Amino acid sequence: MTDAELPPRTEAMEAVAQQPAPSSAARLDDATGLKNMLQLIQLRWIAVVGQVVTIEVAHYGFGIRLPLNHMLTLLAGLAAFNVASQLRYRSRREVTNGELFLALLVDVGMLTAQLYLSGGATNPFTFLYLLQVTLGAVLLKHWSTWTMVAITAACLVGLALFGRPLALPPDHDRGLQSLYIQGTLICFALNAALLVIFITRINRNLRERDARLADLRQRAAEEEHIVRMGLLASGAAHELGTPLATLAVILGDWRHLPHFSSDPELLQEVTEMQAQVQRCKSIVSGILLSAGEARGESSEETSICTFLDDLVEDWKATRPVVAFSYENSFGHDLPMVSDSALKQMICNVLDNALEASPGGMRLEASRDAETLKLTVTDQGPGFAPGMLGQFGKPYQSSKGRPGGGLGLFLAVNVARTLGGSVTACNRPEGGARVTITLPLSAITLEEDEGHAS
Repeated sequence: MTDAELPPRTEAMEAVAQQPAPSSAARLDDATGLKNMLQLIQLRWIAVVGQVVTIEVAHYGFGIRLPLNHMLTLLAGLAAFNVASQLRYRSRREVTNGELFLALLVDVGMLTAQLYLSGGATNPFTFLYLLQVTLGAVLLKHWSTWTMVAITAACLVGLALFGRPLALPPDHDRGLQSLYIQGTLICFALNAALLVIFITRINRNLRERDARLADLRQRAAEEEHIVRMGLLASGAAHELGTPLATLAVILGDWRHLPHFSSDPELLQEVTEMQAQVQRCKSIVSGILLSAGEARGESSEETSICTFLDDLVEDWKATRPVVAFSYENSFGHDLPMVSDSALKQMICNVLDNALEASPGGMRLEASRDAETLKLTVTDQGPGFAPGMLGQFGKPYQSSKGRPGGGLGLFLAVNVARTLGGSVTACNRPEGGARVTITLPLSAITLEEDEGHAS
């Protein structure tokens, strides 16, 4: 069996491809920004709880007099801002650099106000500014990061000039028994813990974004490869059309020659040659139709069960099938458009199974919620482990011939363009299983539309 020729695009696929959509890279950046904003919201809740605990311990535990009413009012405002942020970004799908910058500025402003009320620059918790600068360096664009550095530096200078000093004893020489040293140690531990936790999470978000971008680049390269193959196939089909038509005419004339008509064996061979030429012409016509030419004849209305039943009958009639089992348990039939590329994609998977297992194979069609599920199983040797890892990649084949693996590569991409997938695995009892999953919304017609037409 050879990898079936598969045209790269269909009308349904073109409709999907032509739908206006924002840049994929921009959508990924927006999704990553949303995750990072949610991380900042979590960090702000930790800051609210931590400040409440710190204020209470300092005021009542260490006897440091603090303006509790003002400080707790600021914390209530910070909590209200966080609740509003959580509600706002729960339903949003994107977050810009400006919004992240504004969120960090609010945190810097609240921290500055609390430090102003609790000792100004003499408060050991001024080192928390470094947490804001570090987060800005990870989350923000270049100009925003340096703006954050300038703002935090200005805030620290302002605290040194205008902050309210605390009445703390000058006990720096007491080492760990000094209140200032204890506050510095607590600030360091808090800074270090929060940086490790949140920088790790933010880096994970960025790595996930980079992985998705790499996948999108790979898909774009594969789709470009398909387009080039489609142009090549269309050109080849044009070139083959004339000689095939000439052969068909010549063979038709031969059938009427006395030398052939009087010899049953020669007449049978000419008839077989005509059938094979006709099959070649059908393949060429299918390539041209799916490439966008003669568009008016490229599809017709049918139903899913009828489409699959006819496909199986046509496939069996044109292949040397020995043992083949077909079960259609789709259930309630739905109208659809018969598309040549979809048909050839399924035939290609069947062809691969037939080549691997001429003695027995099976096709099962079923419905799983809102998807059409086609399962092809065979009794062959199965996929090599290395092949399963590269399934659907171009030129990944164990057949040892040029162009091997392109059929499955194109089948995977056609299914993916329709919003579906093609997966493969080896069965424990031997042989391989290839599963095609297609969303019904991409291949079916509306019930009313199907009946009206």
